[in-house]
Amino acid sequence: MGAPDRMDEKLRTLSLVEAQRRAEALFAEVEARGLVAPGVGEQEAGDRIRELAHEMFGTARHGHGRLVRSGPHALRPHEAGPSDRIIGGGDLAVVALGPVFGTYEVDFSRTLAVGDGPAGQRLCDDLARVFTAGRDAFRADRGITARQLYAEVERRAADAGWALGGRHAGRLVGDAPYESADGARAESYISPDNDLPLRRVDQAGWRCRWVLEVRLTDRRTGFGGLYGQLLDLM
Repeated sequence: MGAPDRMDEKLRTLSLVEAQRRAEALFAEVEARGLVAPGVGEQEAGDRIRELAHEMFGTARHGHGRLVRSGPHALRPHEAGPSDRIIGGGDLAVVALGPVFGTYEVDFSRTLAVGDGPAGQRLCDDLARVFTAGRDAFRADRGITARQLYAEVERRAADAGWALGGRHAGRLVGDAPYESADGARAESYISPDNDLPLRRVDQAGWRCRWVLEVRLTDRRTGFGGLYGQLLDLM
């Protein structure tokens, strides 16, 4: 198979944007129906979201093992399988949607404050602000590297009074990468170990497309949340 031409690239881009739009619509419906609520188990909430995705879009595949994580599970890797947990009234709950629409996966994550705690709402607000600051930095510098963007997001997190959780702040996205990408490859992540420019083409000739994932945490308590979506197409 040869390198993609302009039409191939355009169709792929449109498909990723449409997948992101559907993920946003799915999350909005999750909120509207109150699927993530006190007294509901994480696994049960995730199963309800899968059923809703199938109802809305016919989606049967998801990039994540556990779609909902709450409390001390919030920033655990979604591929791992901790014991199920009942969502509490004062919890933060991370909803990480990795549905595959057609052949394309997007990684869309939001954090919900389940209850009225001011600390939870402040974290949710700061997650959105730090994400926007990171996206603005990407847009302002055509040659920005993954390492530079990670450093900017880390700085913005610290300015807001949080630590940046996890080993990276995003990854390549596209053709169901949870199934095909080599997770050990530094060039696949927005991390301190990747000094390549984000705007480049991959080995197959496709433009690299990225999800920016902001994980904010209070390292003393483990309190934290996640906000992620397409970086360079939205």
